[in-house]
Amino acid sequence: MSLRLGSSSGDDFEVQHEINVTPFIDVILVLLIIFMVAAPLATVDIGVNLPASTAPEQPRPDKPVFVTIKPDATIAIGETTVTREELAGALDTATNSHKDETIFIRADKALSYGELMGVMNVLRDNGYLKLALVGLEAPATKP
Repeated sequence: MSLRLGSSSGDDFEVQHEINVTPFIDVILVLLIIFMVAAPLATVDIGVNLPASTAPEQPRPDKPVFVTIKPDATIAIGETTVTREELAGALDTATNSHKDETIFIRADKALSYGELMGVMNVLRDNGYLKLALVGLEAPATKP
């Protein structure tokens, strides 16, 4: 609220009913600049432990097909150990050549990311495009 000096009567002040929005706009612009500077800093890459997940459990098919990659990079389908060259044929046998079936991949935490991607590339090259990564359930943490 501001006051206007009137010249008609010497000491009487007239109340002006207008809001001065200039300080409000200044504060908003300063906050906008602060958020524009701070937002990129909040998205810095941090190390994550990929095998743990807090995602809700998804329904599992009756007979899931598991491809397990052990720490020494050996591959197993179910309980049967196979080589990378035999992987496609063994999956065709396990899925009855149904390429649209979801393949569940379990990889050891100590396995390198390159080894995991190599196995996933073999699966993709042989027509298995529905892949699901299996991880341990971690309790949900509140921020």
